Amino acid sequence: MHVKEAIIARRAYRSLDPMPISNELIKELAWSSSLAPSCFNNQPWRFIYVRDPDVLQDMHAALLKSNNWVRDASMIIAVFSRKDDDCSVRGREYHQFDKGMATAFLILRATELGLVAYPIAGYREKNVKKILGVPEDMQVITLVNVGRRSDALHDTLTEDQKKRGKERPQRLPFEKFAYIDRYVEAG
Repeated sequence: MHVKEAIIARRAYRSLDPMPISNELIKELAWSSSLAPSCFNNQPWRFIYVRDPDVLQDMHAALLKSNNWVRDASMIIAVFSRKDDDCSVRGREYHQFDKGMATAFLILRATELGLVAYPIAGYREKNVKKILGVPEDMQVITLVNVGRRSDALHDTLTEDQKKRGKERPQRLPFEKFAYIDRYVEAG
């Protein structure tokens, strides 16, 4: 699969079937994310790969109700970093950007392997930190939920989530998000 194919294939599927999570898979995803660029090669990202059923169950308690579907994920990856571990240039905190690029590399590699890797924001960060032992000065920016795509839409999904799972959500047209040479206010 070429990168373009992985980009096209990547979708936010919420209906997941169980799958085994091997150490080799974890190391493959970690290696892929480690190749992302970062400011001065600081590599500020940190990942915790959660596959233990007891820890996964604890993590489920930290999710917002709208993310009940995550209970079907075989692995949850906590993605975190801290400001002091990366560049800060005139108010621009690069740990956020660099962590996002590393996460995108991980998601694209998972997609290439035929997996769903779906990042979410709907969780209680304080609870996640406590469960996983993440230091207080770190910021958990997302949880990436990994599993195999199910052909069936599970009952853990809301009706709206089922509807969105059937087809790719509409993307903004070029003119709404991209500009050539300079920004032009839409009007």
